[in-house]
Amino acid sequence: MKTSLRIDFVSDVSCPWCVIGLRGLEQALDSCAEDIMAEIHMQPFELNPGMAPEGQNLDEHLLQKYGATPEQFAATREAIRARGEELGFTFRMDRRNRIYNTFDAHRLLHWAGLAGCQTALKHELFKTYFTEGKSPSEHAVLIEAARKAGLDPDAAAEVLSQGLYADEVRELEQRYTGAGIHAVPAVVVNGRYLIQGGQPVEVYVETLRNIARKEAAAA
Repeated sequence: MKTSLRIDFVSDVSCPWCVIGLRGLEQALDSCAEDIMAEIHMQPFELNPGMAPEGQNLDEHLLQKYGATPEQFAATREAIRARGEELGFTFRMDRRNRIYNTFDAHRLLHWAGLAGCQTALKHELFKTYFTEGKSPSEHAVLIEAARKAGLDPDAAAEVLSQGLYADEVRELEQRYTGAGIHAVPAVVVNGRYLIQGGQPVEVYVETLRNIARKEAAAA
């Protein structure tokens, strides 16, 4: 009998390690499909909640936030690009030169969850920012991503223009930061187990199987 797991994937659409984490998690779940049945819920986390809508130059932002050198930036970006390639995702570093506010993207993701298209939209938003270099704070960009994910673009436009689901997103953000999550991606399984960071596929596989065994034994 398969073990059912609820997975809350806490992440930001402007986080490259979240792309790696989600891709790795999904591939791990494919490998565990005979034993585990999982339901993934995307949960909001803003790396830069105070970011202005127009964003900030990426190098300038990283220097202010982390104080790393240009050489360190370059090495990290190459590591991210290579990890993405291994997982079938294309990072176009030459197209991504700004960091943006992502609150509206999280509002749209919350709505997409109610419509059953949350994971599809999450992947589209990652592609929009990291592959195409478009701003996830622009409503026109978000609406197009929603359309590509199979959602009604007119309904998406209404969500964005009317400020819908702002309170719900804020509440969820506070719930997870209040639970001690201050870095993403964070994978919360059945509300009790935490897998932190963009782990390799094999790490996800081993950890998920261990959790499934514990849950099955406790049932």
